[in-house]
Amino acid sequence: MDFDFSPDQYALRDEARRFLAEQCPTSHVRGFTDDTGAWSKDLWKRMADLGWMALPFPEQHGGLGQSPLDLVLLVEELGRAIAPVPFLSSVAFAGQAILRHGSDEQRARLLPSIAAGDRVACLAIADDADTFDEARVTCRAEPAGEGWRLSGEKRYVLDAPAADLFIVAARAGDEVRWFAVDEPAAVHPKRAYDRTRTMGSVVLDGTPAEALAVPGLQPALRVATGLLCAEMVGTAGRILEITVEYAGQRQQFGRPIGSFQAIKHKCAEMATELEAARAAAYYACWASASDAPDAEVAASIAKSYISDAFGHLGGEGVQIHGGIAFTWEHDMHLYLRRLKTAQVLLGDASYHRERIAQLAGL
Repeated sequence: MDFDFSPDQYALRDEARRFLAEQCPTSHVRGFTDDTGAWSKDLWKRMADLGWMALPFPEQHGGLGQSPLDLVLLVEELGRAIAPVPFLSSVAFAGQAILRHGSDEQRARLLPSIAAGDRVACLAIADDADTFDEARVTCRAEPAGEGWRLSGEKRYVLDAPAADLFIVAARAGDEVRWFAVDEPAAVHPKRAYDRTRTMGSVVLDGTPAEALAVPGLQPALRVATGLLCAEMVGTAGRILEITVEYAGQRQQFGRPIGSFQAIKHKCAEMATELEAARAAAYYACWASASDAPDAEVAASIAKSYISDAFGHLGGEGVQIHGGIAFTWEHDMHLYLRRLKTAQVLLGDASYHRERIAQLAGL
């Protein structure tokens, strides 16, 4: 059996890389690092014109009907470019939650505007810093006529300032499920450690909401976790690239520092961590897309390994660069901030190791 991507999928990846290299250099990214609510609407429109938002959705809902694995390569390239757009939140997180938890009528009504890029959605999960599982969701949903009303506050919501549709995890009695919210009581932009993305808290105060048809937070969370891992692979891959390039240019004692055995070992270890992480992320995404029996544990294995491995990979990249990596003028901190934020998003390594133990019945 061939587990490789198809030539068409690799062509999509290569075209995305060329496009982002031209339209989203780090000079473009830096233009959005000082404003807590700013993101690149021009880049978003160009991406929509290319059909990127429509890629993973069915044709009857305004999409292109491509394989979910096409999305993996696209998300990886966006991570490599640290693109300042809410693609991960809108298409990979919230859009996939609607696709997997919504009724046919809800999909037909909510997905076309997301697929067209006309509407930005986000996924609101955490009530506190580490509440990424169903048991710790405290936001309450109360029946109100034919709909629901939500009360609570969601913190650390990725791309909340950019969104106009919120897919919110809330507790209705003993059941936790996703709810669609058009207009929360308030959205408060926050200064995120990752300056290339927007972040905010979402206040819900008797806010009207619509329950998605399928209860529970899975499988949306496992899909989101796998795709987040794929994006992290793209960011870490770029860190390795610029580190190897720097090691070949930086001279010490009349030689490139990349010729020193200690630096070679560091780069080789970074490359090994990256390839192992890529395999784990790809498998997690495939398992979720295929509804494999081990999809949940595969997502947690990938996130736990990648969160730890890329913490080390990013640190080694900084060490090889030396003092220049600590300056605002160098791009290293942009990638490192993206990785550090992603390490804890949707649960850090400790959380997912505990989840693996629970899924294994330990």
